Order: sequence, then C-alpha cells, then structure tokens
Amino acid sequence: MTDPSRILGIDPGLRVTGYGLIEKTGNRLRYIASGCIKSRETDSLPQRLATLFAGIGEIVAAHGPTQAAIEKVFVNVNPQSTLLLGQARGAAIAALVHAGLPVAEYTALQVKQAVVGHGKAAKEQVQAMVVRLLDLPGTPSADAADALACAICHAHGGQGLGALATAGFRVRGGRLV
Repeated sequence: MTDPSRILGIDPGLRVTGYGLIEKTGNRLRYIASGCIKSRETDSLPQRLATLFAGIGEIVAAHGPTQAAIEKVFVNVNPQSTLLLGQARGAAIAALVHAGLPVAEYTALQVKQAVVGHGKAAKEQVQAMVVRLLDLPGTPSADAADALACAICHAHGGQGLGALATAGFRVRGGRLV
C-alpha cells in the first residue's frame, strides 16, 4: 500500500481565499478539511496579504500537508483586479514555500478538466463533482470547492480523471487537441 500524501489546494483571492485538504492513498482520495481565509474589506493591501500568509501558515501547522497545489491567475478585463489577485497568489505561494511545501500550479481550465471532465464547467458543476468524488455530506462554499478541486487535480497528476498522457497535446476549448 502506498504511503498517504496530504495535498493542500488553494484558490487564491484577496478578500476570500479558499483552501481544501485531501489525503491520497493509492487511488483513494479522502477529505480532511476545507474552508476560507477571509480578510476585512477595511484592511489595507499589506494587512490583507499578511492575513492570507498567516492563515495558510496556520492551516499547514494544523494539518501537516506534504504537497500544495494552487490555481494560476487568469487575466481578466480589469488589469487592476488581475494585479491584486496576483499579489494574493504571491502571498499564498510564499506562505506555502516558507512552510517547505512543493507547490504545483494549475489553470482553472486544467482543474475543471480534471474534476468535471471539461474546462468550461460552471462553479456549481465543480461543487457537485467535489461532493461526489470526496463523498461529502454537504456542499462546500464555492471558494472551498475550487480549492478542493485544485487538490484533486493535483492528486490525479493534473491530467484529468483518466490520467491521460498529455505529451504532444494542447488544451483548446477545454479539450485536449
């Protein structure tokens, strides 16, 4: 039997950062914990980043993950929002690296492909599949579900449910081509 590995998934955000922790033993996934790290809207940017950094440090100390996976930033219409999200992501990565964890990065498309089967899945579809894959008694918040999905993506090698070999392929429209 394979030694279990604990994977901490992070869905970064400046106001709300989702986290999800799963344990992988062989091909089996088991839910450990999930939730959100929240900062106050009245906090300054440095205070928000410090809250995020400290929150991730507390989660790592409490649960002892051995690996981490984080969602990559997508470029949206508002460059200021993209920049702020990138700073939150940087604080999260710094906290994970500071804790000595190896960090894998996945695009939202890769995460959705791995968990739902197609890269254009709605948040509700991701939540439903996370509940199913981890046999959860309830539905986690959207941010926590996205973080759990990121951990599941990493557990599956970041290559989808069937662990398809992706060498020589590209992702277009949520599908390997």
